[in-house]
Amino acid sequence: MSSSRLPGKVLLDIAGQPMLARVVERTRRAQTVDEVLVATTTDASDDPVAELCEARGYACTRGSLLDVLDRYYQAARQFKADVVVRITADCPVIDPVLVDETIAQLSVVRGQGPVDFVANRLPPPWGRTYPIGLDTEVCTFTALERAWREADQPFQREHVMPYLYEGVSLQPASLPTCQLSVGVSPRGFRVALLNHDPDYGSQRWTVDTAEDLEFIRQVYARFDGRDDFSWRDVLALVQREPKLTAINAKVHHKTLME
Repeated sequence: MSSSRLPGKVLLDIAGQPMLARVVERTRRAQTVDEVLVATTTDASDDPVAELCEARGYACTRGSLLDVLDRYYQAARQFKADVVVRITADCPVIDPVLVDETIAQLSVVRGQGPVDFVANRLPPPWGRTYPIGLDTEVCTFTALERAWREADQPFQREHVMPYLYEGVSLQPASLPTCQLSVGVSPRGFRVALLNHDPDYGSQRWTVDTAEDLEFIRQVYARFDGRDDFSWRDVLALVQREPKLTAINAKVHHKTLME
């Protein structure tokens, strides 16, 4: 709720539903996710988030406002998670099929040895090939626990998983089923990045600003307020109507250090 660029954004209305509800309901459709948990903060500003979760029957925990890594770790420990999937609450077109595809790479890469972290995007210098707003990060609880113990930089604590992939050099993997890059980080974590060809990494489908919110509302309006559309449906929509992309084209995407 304390977003600097769009205060209260996670509960803002999108076609009759709070954004957080859109994220939770879409994520729940992922076939390989056992449980969806809202990990909010103990700050009083997030009381409405906890109240929404209680009213809708969403599992919810509360933790540190700034130390999000600790918030994630405590939530994962409480719910005895073996694998942790990180979805941010400002991604109301998150795609459950893509979430499943990202999670699946944990087993695919595991066939070549231990794997600790898989994502469908990484910050610069690695880049992304999926639209901003489909971001899915997956790690083992063991890796998350080690990061929780050892990470000591503010950005590592705020962004949860940088400690796992910092400094990694990625190389294409020879897998017929997907486009994957793999590598081992200087800290010894085995990392995999799921890629897409063609590259749609310049597309912006997340909500950080009023312009982003307007874009998302227009997307949902095109689907008559339903939320059963896929990311490929959104892609086809913006390709048919490029004026939609112009709504938030000038929004600056924050870097890991901001």
